[in-house]
Amino acid sequence: MSSPLPPRLTLEELSQLTAPLPDVELHGIDMGWYIVRLHRDESVSVLVNPQGETKRFSGTQWVSRALAPLGFTHGILTWADAADEMIGNPTPPVSAQQRLEHGVRVAFATRH
Repeated sequence: MSSPLPPRLTLEELSQLTAPLPDVELHGIDMGWYIVRLHRDESVSVLVNPQGETKRFSGTQWVSRALAPLGFTHGILTWADAADEMIGNPTPPVSAQQRLEHGVRVAFATRH
């Protein structure tokens, strides 16, 4: 069994992980920004910059350019939908597994 992921990982730390590679979640947030969550077994880690702040990407191609050289071939695109919350409907929490099951697969096939 693989070891659990820490709560945060930099690209450098991610490059040092042993197999199996974690699943990649590209989470779309407001204004066209994306953050990366990494999933392995029951653990979830957020990709951060060297200062420990959540690393934001302005497009999926930038995620691809960062992760493809590390051996990642694809990720699952997920997004937060605040529409129900904005109109007062109850919004039950969504688990990491549910996000990944209902996301959209994105290939990391960046052409330079």
